[in-house]
Amino acid sequence: MTTEEIRARLAPVRCFLLDMDGTFYLGDKLIEGSLDFLHALERTGRTARFLTNNSSKSACVYSQKLERMGVDARYRDVISSAHAAAHYCLREFPGQKGYLLGNPMLREELTGMGLEFTQDDADYVLVAFDTTLDYNKMCTVCDYIRAGKPYIATHPDFNCPTETGFIPDMGAIMAFIEASTGRKADIILGKPHRGIVEEALMRTGFSLEEMAMVGDRLYTDVATGVRHGMLGILVLSGEATLEDVETSDVKPDLVFGCLADMIPYL
Repeated sequence: MTTEEIRARLAPVRCFLLDMDGTFYLGDKLIEGSLDFLHALERTGRTARFLTNNSSKSACVYSQKLERMGVDARYRDVISSAHAAAHYCLREFPGQKGYLLGNPMLREELTGMGLEFTQDDADYVLVAFDTTLDYNKMCTVCDYIRAGKPYIATHPDFNCPTETGFIPDMGAIMAFIEASTGRKADIILGKPHRGIVEEALMRTGFSLEEMAMVGDRLYTDVATGVRHGMLGILVLSGEATLEDVETSDVKPDLVFGCLADMIPYL
């Protein structure tokens, strides 16, 4: 693809939805050029929002992390799969109580959004990326799911990238649950599913044609773009490789080494 063709593909984009882990940073380290990319958006009259599947933390924690990394306040309105899941549960189970498999900080955020959780006699189950997971929690959530309670999951990622490699993520937790109960989640709200796209549309005010989804994973980030009418952009700074692109049924519209490599085409 020529320089002019790449610029033409990017020209309609007014808002870049940026994945976080593996795209903007790895662990506590910025990927080189990430802040330069945001500055380039400012110069060209564009904007960005961070959109993450990782439901192990609250949006406030992510926002504080971005602040420490030098990200301007205009970009710190973080959209998460947990927000999309919370709005789904509020809409589908009004006045009901759920069982949350999730970290304490996520529980606090979701109760602040209006959800109610209980240990006993829950009406539905909401499964998030719980890094405080223990065997008793898994037994409880499997009991509820085996009993037929509605089963909502925040996102499908199998692994979460860190500075030292990968750690098991939601996909691995759901695989455990399915092996024990025989059930898959009734609905998944995070990338590449529609729930988080609707959350982004609501939060940004842009149309699908004016947005691009940028991330390091084909089956979540890029698929979110190409399946829902946005530009799907892959960066090779995290999980996916060019070899993965060749074998995947999800084909990105554009591929860059990292966010900074996009700057000359904006």
